[in-house]
Amino acid sequence: MSAAETGTPWATAELGLRVEHLDSPVGLRVEELVEPGLRRNPKRAHLLVSTVLGKHIPCDPARVLEAGTRLGDLCAAALTDSPGPVTVFGFAETATGLGHCVATALDASGYLHSTRRSVPGFPVVGGFEEGHSHATDHALVPSDPAVDLPPGRPLVLVDDEISTGATALDAIRALQALAPRDRYVVASLVDMRSEVDRDRMDSAAAELGVRIDSVALATGRVTTPDGLTDAVAELPATPVPAPADRRGTVTRVELPWPDGVPDGGRHGFRASDRPAFDRAIDDAASTLRPVVGDGPVVVIGHEELMYLPLRLADSLARSGVPALFQTTSRSPAYVLDAPGYPLRRGWSFRPPEGGDGRRYLYNAAAQGEATIVLVVDPPADTTDLTAPDGVVDALTASGLDVVVAVVPADPAHLTAGRRR
Repeated sequence: MSAAETGTPWATAELGLRVEHLDSPVGLRVEELVEPGLRRNPKRAHLLVSTVLGKHIPCDPARVLEAGTRLGDLCAAALTDSPGPVTVFGFAETATGLGHCVATALDASGYLHSTRRSVPGFPVVGGFEEGHSHATDHALVPSDPAVDLPPGRPLVLVDDEISTGATALDAIRALQALAPRDRYVVASLVDMRSEVDRDRMDSAAAELGVRIDSVALATGRVTTPDGLTDAVAELPATPVPAPADRRGTVTRVELPWPDGVPDGGRHGFRASDRPAFDRAIDDAASTLRPVVGDGPVVVIGHEELMYLPLRLADSLARSGVPALFQTTSRSPAYVLDAPGYPLRRGWSFRPPEGGDGRRYLYNAAAQGEATIVLVVDPPADTTDLTAPDGVVDALTASGLDVVVAVVPADPAHLTAGRRR
């Protein structure tokens, strides 16, 4: 049967890429949570595009928060025999927001995510590699390792997808060397590991003398045929978005943000930070509301900055503004404007922080009817953000109106605020 007859896009079906559902503790199917896509990566040519993460596909923020809450509930069930404080760790870049959602659902004592950003004044205390990723380095830069990554208590590791478990195991080894403990939970939206992969994790747990449990909203299997990497490399290039007849407008808004309140989990986010963060989100949304009017809007975070834009989109939506959420990416995915394929439109642009490489945004306002609210922090608020070949230039050239919303959160203020 051809791809046209099955309704599956040729870019995945005729190349032999398949996603199969196996099980779910919450009644969701793998096909509801991820859609198969492609990427030009010699290490791994397929990409599972999440429908509830807000990375590649604009999502209803309430649905993203719900997915994180349901995953947190599974973690809580796995930890019923380990009462007491729990710490949560999220993987950059895709799961920084998801990990924060899980931490909130668990009422965790602390949350930390890995980062690919070098931050002056915050030494790297550990790290690990992600072998199949386009950007492989994960660094740990907590403001206070003893508080933000305390030893002894259970640690929940959150990723959007577990494919083989190799990255989770590398992280556990690094974390165990830094802050030993005897209990880990690996949580993901989808778990696509084989039995061999699961046995490998069990063996690693025995070797390290720890317990590792795994929870996921759904489990499944990915079939990737031999030669897929070469086949994707030979696909025709996707045309860049054509310039619109009208260039979009640019509006800049400085969002209020209090000193001493972290804008995410890069340097650690503690339970005591939560009330002030929640108030700051609503204040920021109130500042943004008159600028965007009645919407609709797509709130877009910058790479690892996921949770704050997610919560901002949710606050706008609860105030009556139709709002979706997603973020930019480091991953060079394959774009194809074909029915059923998840990556229908894409932009490539220089990183606003400077340096080599490219950054990407997929789908966004597919029909051009929504205002883009681009949320950035000070390191990304540079001339490259709005210069030719920057993200703002790319979006406005497509006719999209862009509101650049700057969160003036400074890591130095975080450290100073916690010393007071």
